[in-house]
Amino acid sequence: MRAKNRMKKLAVLLLTIVMATGLMLTGCGSSNSGSGSGKGVKVFYTAPPDDDFKLLLKESLQENAAAEGVTFDIGEGCNTVNDQVSQIKQAVSDGYNAIICLPVDRSTALQLEVAAGDIPIIYVNGAPDEEFLEKDKYMVVSSYEQDAGTYQAEYVWNALGKPSSINIVMLRGPLTHNAAIARSVSVYKFFRENGVQVNTVFDDSAEWDENKAKDMMAIVEKTKQPFDAVFCNNDSMAVGAADYLASRGYDLSKIPVVGVDATVGGCQSIVDGKMQFTVYQSASGQGSMAIKCVKALVTKGTAAGLEGLTDDGIYIWVPFEKVDASNAKSYM
Repeated sequence: MRAKNRMKKLAVLLLTIVMATGLMLTGCGSSNSGSGSGKGVKVFYTAPPDDDFKLLLKESLQENAAAEGVTFDIGEGCNTVNDQVSQIKQAVSDGYNAIICLPVDRSTALQLEVAAGDIPIIYVNGAPDEEFLEKDKYMVVSSYEQDAGTYQAEYVWNALGKPSSINIVMLRGPLTHNAAIARSVSVYKFFRENGVQVNTVFDDSAEWDENKAKDMMAIVEKTKQPFDAVFCNNDSMAVGAADYLASRGYDLSKIPVVGVDATVGGCQSIVDGKMQFTVYQSASGQGSMAIKCVKALVTKGTAAGLEGLTDDGIYIWVPFEKVDASNAKSYM
């Protein structure tokens, strides 16, 4: 009996060592490898810490990698550019043959690409400037961000009866994120092209965060300036803004609060009569196309023929969709 017990303990110890060694080799939060046609494709994913959308995107990447038979490992959420550079260098050392990256700071693309060496990088949901992109090597899978802001502005203008002037609050994501820039600029562009005079009551970053959005709206309220609509670069901020205004007695049927992403929370806010509009950004679509793109690059050397690929071969666009009270439940 004692001999058997010693053997059991030894087996458990060996299993623990093997599992720990596997984790140390990957340095990852999770891993999967499926049995599809992506055999031999080994991909590493690096991104900032999760929020609502990033979590959906990560889950989609995992699911699609498994379906395609692609080995897929995930790094811990990066808080700094240095963290992300270190992860990419480690991925190269560990023999990965492609990187999917949601950049901490899109302006650091050159650092990331130097760290990756000859390994292709697919930027997902965060696009560096075009000068850092290259056909079949440094590509972007995302949604065309200008459309999101255009859809928001179009909805608000129509909801308010197509006024000739409008007072707005703008809550942006991180100021270095291309989505925060493009979504905001396209709102202003829409109004300019339609001859609408815009008075910006408040314009600042709430960093995608619901609670920071509430704090921002408290500042807006203290200014005592009237505003006709609140534009938010994502749903978390829109939910925060709408909740704050509702708690202070504002009539949200007359003051549209609009977001982007069509998260469950955002759609629920629309159903509850707080937010009025959001734009569905397909995390599932972006995850699917990112995996298809890296698989094509590794196995064929080109992304040619993939749906949504632009003529210059550096972008794959996943379309946005408009969401309001008429269809919000279907996105939940």
